[in-house]
Amino acid sequence: MDDETDWYGPDAATFGDRLAAAREAAGMTSEELAKRLGVKHATMQAWEADRSEPRANRLQMLSGILNVSIMWLLNGEGDGLSAPSDEGIETADVRAILTDLREVRTEMKASAERVGRLEKRLRQILREAQS
Repeated sequence: MDDETDWYGPDAATFGDRLAAAREAAGMTSEELAKRLGVKHATMQAWEADRSEPRANRLQMLSGILNVSIMWLLNGEGDGLSAPSDEGIETADVRAILTDLREVRTEMKASAERVGRLEKRLRQILREAQS
């Protein structure tokens, strides 16, 4: 949490995390932002939950409405939000939780990559068996 890239960077936050944070910083609800963009609220919810991502034209509109750069929304680099203030929060506890979360995210990413490799091997074996 010492610099803003830790908080909103690709290792600590997703596109959906950054979108939700920028929307909240702009003082908007997800319903209001969806309406301004001309998309369904369910679409906005899917973006914020990282189930899907907007196309380039909507991404550009989001960037303008939320006053952050497209690059910041995508990867946490560039003009965006500063890391939230940790005043009044026991920073040692927060840092410990963030460290644990990052470790879990890293483990989940490694597991997802392993699942992908196993699926690829299985598909290959099944194709060979069908030949």
